[in-house]
Amino acid sequence: MNVHQLNHVALHVADVPVSVAFYRDVLCLPAMDRPAFDFPGAWFRLGVDQELHLIGDRDLPVHSSHRGTHLALVVDDLDAWEKHLDAHQATRLPRRIRPDGAQQTFVQDPDGHWIELCVPGK
Repeated sequence: MNVHQLNHVALHVADVPVSVAFYRDVLCLPAMDRPAFDFPGAWFRLGVDQELHLIGDRDLPVHSSHRGTHLALVVDDLDAWEKHLDAHQATRLPRRIRPDGAQQTFVQDPDGHWIELCVPGK
């Protein structure tokens, strides 16, 4: 028995259209077709074959922090991403360098979920 890889991450969101705009326009994730579930939501591609599933009608508080529950994405150019996030007036934390040399910044989505954008150390 083996786990092959992460398939998807699901996040509960209060307002699907607002979250779709954030993940599409601010995080530049490509939208995917979504099955016709009986609840609101949206799906996005993460990298080659992982997915982000947004599930609408969130009515419980979000418990997310840059040190606790968060989603991390490897990106290509952190300088360009920081400029892009700032141009979209996204809420983000200053860049940090981890002890292993990786560089990271954290951006917050409209519901308060924190997403780490990082480049590996050299």
